Amino acid sequence: MADAGPWLYTAAGAATLAAAVLPRALSRIPISMPMVFLGAGALVFGLVDGLPAPDPVTHADAARRLTELCVIVSLMGAGLALDRPVGRRRWSTTWRLLGLTMPLSMLAVGLLGWGVLGFGVAGAVLLAAVLAPTDPVLATEVQVGEPAGEEDGDEDEARFALTSEAGLNDGLAFPFTYAAIAISLVGVAPGAWLPHWLGVDVALRLAIGVALGLVMGWLLRKLFFGARAERFRLATYAEGFVALAATFLTYGITEFAHGYGFVAVFVCGCALRAGERAGTYHRVLHSYVEQGERMLTVLVVFLLGGAAVTGLFAGLRWVEVGFAAAVLLLVRPLAGVVGLAGGKTGPRERVVISFFGVRGVGSLFYVGYALTHGQFSDPGTIWRVVGLVVVGSVLLHGITATPVMRLLDRRRERTAEREHGDPAEAAHTPV
Repeated sequence: MADAGPWLYTAAGAATLAAAVLPRALSRIPISMPMVFLGAGALVFGLVDGLPAPDPVTHADAARRLTELCVIVSLMGAGLALDRPVGRRRWSTTWRLLGLTMPLSMLAVGLLGWGVLGFGVAGAVLLAAVLAPTDPVLATEVQVGEPAGEEDGDEDEARFALTSEAGLNDGLAFPFTYAAIAISLVGVAPGAWLPHWLGVDVALRLAIGVALGLVMGWLLRKLFFGARAERFRLATYAEGFVALAATFLTYGITEFAHGYGFVAVFVCGCALRAGERAGTYHRVLHSYVEQGERMLTVLVVFLLGGAAVTGLFAGLRWVEVGFAAAVLLLVRPLAGVVGLAGGKTGPRERVVISFFGVRGVGSLFYVGYALTHGQFSDPGTIWRVVGLVVVGSVLLHGITATPVMRLLDRRRERTAEREHGDPAEAAHTPV
């Protein structure tokens, strides 16, 4: 048997090079990097004989760990990228998306899962939970870029809202995943699971996640920027890899304390960003995290493409295709428009924010987590439905993101020039 090492190294090198080149090469055409690697995974696993099938049901623990790593790295990047300080009014669009759009989407998805797909209560709640989070990993085309060296930077409302929403709802989906797990284990009767769920899974775990995210962000900020001994003041030496240290420390400590590590990592990233508004070190940290996130994304999406052609969609029914289309084209857009109505966004921004509720790696993580902790009747069907929604999101949003955001930017510039006489005000002009 020939040594597979050279093939693996060659493939890894080609993938790494492509991950560096493709975002720039594809920046002006309606194709995203995840689309390319999704297709590459399908092509390789479909044509090359002898490769082990990347089946998430068979390799549930590996799938969960890989997607978990990808999500926490991307959450740190999202927190570091946001220039806008946290506030009730400054983040009002985000609070609407979390407080109105997310619950409405979950209710609709759960009802569709129960009434259309025929899932039981536990399966329907799980489907609602895992399809609730939008994704900070696969949505780079519609999110903010690198952090600017000022307080508000050039974040337009659409990109800011999609980035901040994705940073927080990845963690807020966890309580509902726990609810689905509890129902699968002890039954539907509220007395068997509801008190513990409200007291521990909702209130306590969220509070621990937010508190430890703030504490870790403050402590690391002091070390990075304010250590008394200059040799420990890491901002002086532009050490980018410590962003990973911040990510893993925060996540690990929070998980030890039984809090929500996803929430803590994003909050920590925001707290670190708050420690340096005008300097350049946050750009170094963000750049390093972004590179790591890109490599992990390549691997996850490549394996997802492979799973799609090696059995993940075996037994696919038209009703499941219709369900996925409804989630992407009806549920999220309508819930988004309702949640944002009356806010500070303009009508075009509301439509764009509502449409680009990208589903991705976070959903894959939650499926893997729930199925290894609960007792659900048909794991293969759940994986198939969620995988179909994620693949559909990669394709639909990958094709539309570049042209739609470009049109929105042009409209914003024209409006800013007409109203303010300066197209540079575009980022702060609702359209």
